[in-house]
Amino acid sequence: MIIGRSPTVILDAVAILRGKGFRADATNQFDTVLTDYDTAAVDVVVFGGMVPPHAKQHLRDAIAGVNDHVRFVQGLAGIAGLIAAQVEGVTSRAGTGGDAAYDPATRTVRLTLREPARVVVEAWWLTSFTPPEPKSASTRVADTLLGAGEHAVALPAEVPDRASFVTVSVGPAVHAFVVGAIPEAVTGMAPTRLPAVRAVATHGE
Repeated sequence: MIIGRSPTVILDAVAILRGKGFRADATNQFDTVLTDYDTAAVDVVVFGGMVPPHAKQHLRDAIAGVNDHVRFVQGLAGIAGLIAAQVEGVTSRAGTGGDAAYDPATRTVRLTLREPARVVVEAWWLTSFTPPEPKSASTRVADTLLGAGEHAVALPAEVPDRASFVTVSVGPAVHAFVVGAIPEAVTGMAPTRLPAVRAVATHGE
């Protein structure tokens, strides 16, 4: 379940997840989540950055009260592919084939593989912060089979140092890292003062 604000972002994230076999839904109707959906059956809830803090806390408390297996995820940015990768990360089998870490000093993904594995490294970044529909870009940095041992994958210069992220797939495990933080001027926007958006609430269609 994706609870966010931007219609395009949350619908695109649902489409990506459904294309990968997930049962996924999304809504930007914060006040009706608890009546519109069976939250006792939800495995993962992703909150977008523009969900008001009071609404987020209320939903966390209410959903956790009826669901003892749910996992809550804070979305890193309004980027559909990144959100989908975060969902994959909390539902994937991590730690079996190796470990991944991001070194900000060298802008390098560092891998420790215990066995050969297919590794996919993708970078994502926001190109426009204009609400309610942020724009983004991405690039696939690596997609290769690597042998056991230590490896390093450097990010290309086109990946900016702000509002940027990297996802790393090591076999079935997916990791997401922040490369450059989103500017405080954006994260500090009050959701109640942003432009109105069209209502979105998918129901498994």
